[in-house]
Amino acid sequence: MTLGDLAKIKHVHLIGIGGIGVSAIARMMLHEGKIVSGSDAASSMITDELMKLGVVVMIGQRAENLPARVDLVVYSPAVSINNPELVAARARDAMVLSYPEMLGLISSDKFTIAIAGTHGKTTTTAMVAQIMIAAGLDPTVIVGSLMTDNHGRRTNFIAGHSRYLVVEACEYKRAFLHLQPQILVITNIDNDHLDYYRDLEDIKSAFAELVKKLPASGVLVDNFTGILAEPAIATDLKLKVPGEHNRRNAAAALAVARALGVSDEVSLGALNNFAGTWRRFEYRGQLKRGAVLYDDYAHHPTEIAATIAAARSICSGRLLVIFQPHLYSRTKLLFDDLVRALGLADLVFLADIYAAREAPDPTISSADLATQIQTVTGHPGIYLPNYQYLADRVKNLANSNDLVLTMGAGDIFLLAEKLLS
Repeated sequence: MTLGDLAKIKHVHLIGIGGIGVSAIARMMLHEGKIVSGSDAASSMITDELMKLGVVVMIGQRAENLPARVDLVVYSPAVSINNPELVAARARDAMVLSYPEMLGLISSDKFTIAIAGTHGKTTTTAMVAQIMIAAGLDPTVIVGSLMTDNHGRRTNFIAGHSRYLVVEACEYKRAFLHLQPQILVITNIDNDHLDYYRDLEDIKSAFAELVKKLPASGVLVDNFTGILAEPAIATDLKLKVPGEHNRRNAAAALAVARALGVSDEVSLGALNNFAGTWRRFEYRGQLKRGAVLYDDYAHHPTEIAATIAAARSICSGRLLVIFQPHLYSRTKLLFDDLVRALGLADLVFLADIYAAREAPDPTISSADLATQIQTVTGHPGIYLPNYQYLADRVKNLANSNDLVLTMGAGDIFLLAEKLLS
């Protein structure tokens, strides 16, 4: 499929439309005047917002969801090859692209700034976007969270009119190799997605392949922390988002801005106004006894430790963490690291493992994590599978100086409403 083919398309159907990446494509296609439909296994805030925009969203995935006349079907990498809509689309010889393939197609016609890395890529992508918007560079932006556009709306897609594309580049299943970057950021490389990669060396090999895709005139940003040592930057960088990891994200964004010829004055102004993105240490409110509530997407031990450190920097009382492990495979493979990272909190509550794309594994559980946290760190680890029980327990424990932090890549953010009610 070519960009010329994409321009002729009238109706796009997206399988897994509630995913943060696929939903951005839905918004893009809608912006371009195409008819957009899609399906997902469950309704969510994202599907609700798409429906308000005029997207036809079906909950539950069935072959009959596929429209009679559809020009292109885009599917999430999380979708099974046996998904009935995907099977039906291929049976009728419809044009079918995975989300990474679709991103690659879009990237091929743009000056692409790809933000890759195991941790920090969402925030860094949003920071780069905010700088470029402030500089008048008018980029198209696709990010794996919700950021605020120049109209004050929360979105994972910003429709720019320039040649620039800023995109979050995911390493899962080597998805980012479909992109055609001119500027590439690698925030860091760590053990993750070990349900796909063999080990850290295998992960590094994927990033090495991505670097090789840079043209001779391309720019690689992968050793940017020295920027923070510059006296002017150290004095003038006053981020609203806490944590040393966010200062490193800001340094990466600043390096990209310099490569684009944006002045430090403009960049620092944009960075200091950056208020964060959805589920990245997001302030949710205050509990009835005065504790403050934050929510974060952290699900890898390195991310958890960094988020807890950021929370400590603004917390005068106890830090209470409510964690939902993500994937049985990740919990099992990174078990000891999860125990150490979560044990940095004063009190840890564990919800059930969020299975996502995996079948249940009875050999690992959140109860195991809770027990080991208590044994290894001496900090209480409490397993409560029911969200209402969790909310009631935390509301009765959290005091006015405490900070409560919900963490995980699943649906743990839904607990916030119960905590705040």
